[in-house]
Amino acid sequence: MHWLAAVEQLRVDRVPGVLVTLVSVRGHAPREAGAKMVVSAERTWGSIGGGNLEATAVDRARELLGTLGAGGGAGGGAGGGAGSGAADAAPTQLSLSLNEHALVEHGQQCCGGEVSVLLEPLAVVPSVAVFGLGHVGTELARILSRHDLELHLVDGRKDRFEPDRLAGLGDAVARIHLHHAPVPELVLGQVPRGTHVLVMTHDHAEDVALCDAALRCSHLGSTGLIGSSAKWRRFEQRLAAEGHSADALRRIQSPIGLPGLAGKSPAVIAVAVAADLLATIDRERAAQDARS
Repeated sequence: MHWLAAVEQLRVDRVPGVLVTLVSVRGHAPREAGAKMVVSAERTWGSIGGGNLEATAVDRARELLGTLGAGGGAGGGAGGGAGSGAADAAPTQLSLSLNEHALVEHGQQCCGGEVSVLLEPLAVVPSVAVFGLGHVGTELARILSRHDLELHLVDGRKDRFEPDRLAGLGDAVARIHLHHAPVPELVLGQVPRGTHVLVMTHDHAEDVALCDAALRCSHLGSTGLIGSSAKWRRFEQRLAAEGHSADALRRIQSPIGLPGLAGKSPAVIAVAVAADLLATIDRERAAQDARS
């Protein structure tokens, strides 16, 4: 597999990796500057020249992988954490001499040159699911689409996916997954482990069904519900009647959104919700860093 295809596959599989690039060569070396390979915890793709050079780079890449959390695949099985996938880690550079006097870990490589290798972490991208593409949901999708996310947009109404409604997503940075789902709760079982869920449909009955389903899933990240404190008090009563404990109910944040922003227009609410969510993702990454 070509290294570029390997990068894509790791993203799809939600597996962290490291992109290894031979950035400079002085003298003789087995590969030219610009050669690349991709390293995961279990496999490698491509080559930067073999021998001690490549084996040492792979070792260093896997040390770097130790600072990244495992991503977890799609699906709603039991168990597993609720992390978004991986903490951030900074790129690092490695210099090696290819001569008989150089210290080696994997055998001599006597080409005679010196090389510099760049190791760039490929972290698992956070995943977010927005349930409900009404006025606020559509504005929120536009904002979140400007971030490097796996963004799942879910609605039971087919007209919400007409091209003119989604025109603002045409230049998205995020990878967008559209789900026209007459039973939106089923999508909760399809999103990746650690997905952050935002519930904002047009129907309060659907909202409460989604909250109920989210509480029965063990693979999700945070869950937020749009609406007032009064709405949440009614939801708490209904969810408690469905058998959810007080501790479980605390897993749902409601109301959502960064406090202090004045205005009730969809665009203002979407900014507040997006800011609050991105802060949650940053806190999660910081916690993963602290555990590494």
